[in-house]
Amino acid sequence: MKVNTRKRGNVYEYYFEVAKVDGKRKQISKCGYKSKKIAEIEGNKAMNNLFSGIAYEPCKISYSDFLDMWLEKWVYINLKYRTIETYESIIKIHLKPNIGFYTLEQLTPKVLNDFMTDLYVKHSYSRWYMRGILKIIKGSLRFACDDMNLIPVNPALKVHIPKYDTAPSDPAHIFTKEEINRIFDRFKTSHSIYYSLITAYYTGMRKSEIFGLTWDNIDFKNKTITINKNIVERNQKGCSHQRHVPGSTTCVWYFGTCKTQSSYRTITIGDTLLEILKKYKQEQEDDKKLYGDSYIMHYKKEVKNPYTNKPEIKIISASKEIPISCPVADLVFVKNNGYFLGTGTIKYAMKVIHYELGIKSRFHDFRDTHATRLIESGSDIKAVSKRLGHSNINTTYNIYVKVTNKMEQETANTFEKYADLKLDNKERSTNEELWNNIYCQSKRWCW
Repeated sequence: MKVNTRKRGNVYEYYFEVAKVDGKRKQISKCGYKSKKIAEIEGNKAMNNLFSGIAYEPCKISYSDFLDMWLEKWVYINLKYRTIETYESIIKIHLKPNIGFYTLEQLTPKVLNDFMTDLYVKHSYSRWYMRGILKIIKGSLRFACDDMNLIPVNPALKVHIPKYDTAPSDPAHIFTKEEINRIFDRFKTSHSIYYSLITAYYTGMRKSEIFGLTWDNIDFKNKTITINKNIVERNQKGCSHQRHVPGSTTCVWYFGTCKTQSSYRTITIGDTLLEILKKYKQEQEDDKKLYGDSYIMHYKKEVKNPYTNKPEIKIISASKEIPISCPVADLVFVKNNGYFLGTGTIKYAMKVIHYELGIKSRFHDFRDTHATRLIESGSDIKAVSKRLGHSNINTTYNIYVKVTNKMEQETANTFEKYADLKLDNKERSTNEELWNNIYCQSKRWCW
């Protein structure tokens, strides 16, 4: 098989045969070249690209327009809501204004490296944030290269974030028993806050998992909690294009899928948490009677995701006196009147812990503390990893298990027992006499 050329008026055309379609011959051709030689060269390039599996032509689409395409065709379909919001924000603030005017073929490693360096120099963003920006660039251009075949190679593969001289700070805080007692004592009169913090401390569950719990997830007989969903906050339309709807709240809660496949799990709980949750459930039943028809009920309404067109569950609320045909969403952590704030329940609590109690921490630190204390007490790392919903034990060790003073002391004590050296005064005296004799003899040899 070879490339042929022919003259078409004042220009030349290349053409070559490809696979037959429905038994009929089919050709690839392109016209408009000034000379036969140029047409032949371009024809060979086209044929080589085609038969090597690369149907590539220089792409003139701007990176800005391509990012819109990438969001629609890949990001909205494959990623979770919070990640989508983060991607949209970075694209709007950094990528489109600074490199969006380049065509895809103009995005070279030099252009991208210069962009990353300028961001670092001008804004001093954290390593984590810079990695997030580069992840979006690499992901979008990988889609352009591997999925859309718009560019032959991904230029971002040779791009790196600038070197950071200072070690990144670790924001994790492992609570002491004294701190935990102070926190629980401060919120013991705050209905949903108190019980949600205790659940976090005793289970190590993620924030979105805790506030996604419904009472059917808690098995009081078998002493287990099943994590099969989480809670997601979105705007009224369930998407991030329109953040405000005049005259209405912009916050709507949805039941979402768990973070990973290993996040779907059933964990065992001890008697302490079991009795606490039983007490809380009884308090909630008493509140329903107290508030009567004005108690806020929550229901599960099936809607279509605007991006994937797949069904998902939206949480709607109404006073108990209003009849709703949807199934009841029997949420665990609600206010005394039944109102559901979702993860917003503990925003005020964390400010109190930080400023009033003087304990600088995040809600996620309850999870860190749970994992660390389990390892510290000698629990099996595989069991801890499964309890936290990790796919492998490396994640548990590297991210959630922090070295405490107790663990360091036990490490030193372990080697102390292994070494088991016992030197009494007599042995030391004998050794000293031996070395003195050797020293004296050596001096005589020197003389």
